[in-house]
Amino acid sequence: MASGVEAELIRTALPFWEAEAQITRRFFNGKPSREDHIFWLKAQLWKELHPVDGYFTGIQKELSQLVALFPKIDKDIDRHRYHHLLEQMTQEFNHYVLMADALEYLLGHPISAEDTFQLPQEKKLAKLRREYANSGSAVDKAAVLVTEGGGARMFREGRKLKGGSFERLIAKAMEVIYQDEKNHYKEAAGEAAEAVNSPQDLQRMKRAIREISRQRVYMRNEMFREPLTGHEIKNCLK
Repeated sequence: MASGVEAELIRTALPFWEAEAQITRRFFNGKPSREDHIFWLKAQLWKELHPVDGYFTGIQKELSQLVALFPKIDKDIDRHRYHHLLEQMTQEFNHYVLMADALEYLLGHPISAEDTFQLPQEKKLAKLRREYANSGSAVDKAAVLVTEGGGARMFREGRKLKGGSFERLIAKAMEVIYQDEKNHYKEAAGEAAEAVNSPQDLQRMKRAIREISRQRVYMRNEMFREPLTGHEIKNCLK
């Protein structure tokens, strides 16, 4: 039964993930300017550095939690589980490093947190995700998990980028991140399926996935300087 629920959750999110893929393809195929690249990199770096909801706590807080858990290894937390959490943390920070290196390459000077920004559609997404994650419903919170990362579609498309030294730098970064994250949506769907105990739960989770994922599409479109019109987005998500 769980595998059927997982598949249903993935099918629900898939059109939104593919819309993110279309946005990414159109942006990179449209010969973006240096300023366009700086814009999306600053927005993406903000996302890499900051928590956006009540489900994911952000790199700094997760590091603090790992430090606090260290004395509890093989007492309250299995060493294999702890190692897995460490690996996840280093992966996430490496994603920030790769994107920051690309921005620094374009700007020609060392960057800081002030070189990033949160865009309006990202703020709307953060608010929406927090509302679901903190609603008190295990179904709502699990729905947030399913939407995380947009099925890695941005990275799947970005790794295909060709061109000069900067484009190769971006493609290499996207390839690393894609390989790290390409199966996360399956793991998330599997975890979320455990919160589904009735047909009503499933319908509630699907509604939440659609609402959050739709806002993700608008977030991604804004980040890439709106390569799709509002009409095109609606057509993608029919």
